Amino acid sequence: MMDIAPLIEHTLLRPDCCSQDILRLCEEASHYRFRGVCVPPYFVLHAKKMLENDQNVKVVTVIGFPFGYSVTQAKVAEIQQAVADGADEVDVVINGCAVSDGRWVDVRNDLDQMTRVVREADKLIKVIIEGALLSEEKLLNCCDVCSDSGVDFVKTSTGFFGGASIQMVRTMRERLPNPIRIKASGGIRDRATALALVEAGADSIGTSSGPQLVQIV
Repeated sequence: MMDIAPLIEHTLLRPDCCSQDILRLCEEASHYRFRGVCVPPYFVLHAKKMLENDQNVKVVTVIGFPFGYSVTQAKVAEIQQAVADGADEVDVVINGCAVSDGRWVDVRNDLDQMTRVVREADKLIKVIIEGALLSEEKLLNCCDVCSDSGVDFVKTSTGFFGGASIQMVRTMRERLPNPIRIKASGGIRDRATALALVEAGADSIGTSSGPQLVQIV
């Protein structure tokens, strides 16, 4: 029986979440030995303090969330603040407007600048590509740009516009070089779905249903 707990990033990004919600998220992550918690930038300091006695659970936050069309300087500033607050990893949203326009140079420049700042801080960067909104051609192009920028992970979705699919993850795995990992996210609410995504090539699972995924009935 596969232990998927070390792959799970326990996620809470609702706009109405509060400190008590984040406390519960962190407690569950520690209890179930999840890979990390993914929280709003506002709660990075809070989560870091709550997890100060559990260095195995990473604190992850989002940048340019959920639409990704913030100017690059704003995203860079968000990253710098998140790192200062204690984030171990950042999930940055690709500039979807530039992707829609086919302005791949702009997409690349945006990713390069964010990746440079993350590398200087010795942290990990994941790029959210919002795969459900992309044609296969643009999905492949996003994978190529992410590869060129040397990011650590490509993430399927924010969850706002559809989630990860088996075919999406398979396509990404076939296109991305092996050192770049895949985070499947969005709509993953049961163990069977999570296992199928891992089988398709996902290396981590972003979900707000972490406890349900690890409880065997």
